[in-house]
Amino acid sequence: MDVYLLILGDHLPNPRTGAAVTECDRLRAMVEQAVVAEEAGFAGVAIGEHHFTRYIVSAPELLLATIAERTSRLRLSTGVTLLAHHDPVRVAENLATLDVLSRGRAELIVARGVSQRTDEAFGVRDDLRERFDENLRLLLRLLEEKHVTWEGKYRSPLVDVTTTPRPVQQPRPLVWIGSASAVSADLAVELELPLMLPSTLRDPATHLPVVRRYREAMGGGGRVALPSHVFVAPTSAGAREVWRPHLAAYAEFADPWRGDGDVDVDVLMEGAAVCGDPAEVTDRLNRLTELLCLDAQLVMVDIGGLPHQAVLDTIRLFGEEVLPNLTCPTPAAEGSRTS
Repeated sequence: MDVYLLILGDHLPNPRTGAAVTECDRLRAMVEQAVVAEEAGFAGVAIGEHHFTRYIVSAPELLLATIAERTSRLRLSTGVTLLAHHDPVRVAENLATLDVLSRGRAELIVARGVSQRTDEAFGVRDDLRERFDENLRLLLRLLEEKHVTWEGKYRSPLVDVTTTPRPVQQPRPLVWIGSASAVSADLAVELELPLMLPSTLRDPATHLPVVRRYREAMGGGGRVALPSHVFVAPTSAGAREVWRPHLAAYAEFADPWRGDGDVDVDVLMEGAAVCGDPAEVTDRLNRLTELLCLDAQLVMVDIGGLPHQAVLDTIRLFGEEVLPNLTCPTPAAEGSRTS
């Protein structure tokens, strides 16, 4: 089981104190969390991209390049790159540069993204899905091929273009499609790409139809990963006491399906969010693996103004007492892919 640390980088105040750290300290804290994650045994880190919001990471590749210089093993992924809003030539160049600097550790999770403000600022209108599809196909060619000649709808043609530097990984760095829609799952099947489910505070079981559709079309193969909001402490009661206000603050800010701001945190911690002592967290994550037959999990700890030290303590405890006990899909779970 590959386990990544997922960092989206909300810049919310601590709900207990009302205080917020500076943007500089917040970004530096994310780098430190990734360094500690490698020490704790995590397979990788994924850092999200957002614009014009209280998520403050707009250039995840820059943070990943900084992390690359302080780590030696950690896989370095965006989580996600809003591909419809970027020139795929630049994305290919940025990813390959990260791959070279990290000696072959770069990855990419691509998604459409849905934000009217971001769409308008980047000049993207109602053709988001078509742009994403076209940009992804071109991106894959640029990463895998030299002397690319190409013509599409949304950017000027390319004639005999070879992006530089070339990626260290061959045929290219790993590219995931991030989505829970049937259309994106079908695209992942067509392009033979792994599927990354979204980091929402919804019941993970809602992803079952898409996962089954993807697995069936892939003949039982492919790769599927799930992000989860996770907090672990020595005792279950202590974990809930510490995390409750931070989860509530984050859910009110981030959950797009919650219209009235009324957050039942206890329901969240028993369902979409995973909180407890090491044994409880291990059991719940293993049940998610079995439910969705997961190949990888992304663990999101740093939310809602949680103090930096509490984040580091959770990462270390997760590495010591949870990570060694996480299971891979069993043969029985393999059968559940199409059941």
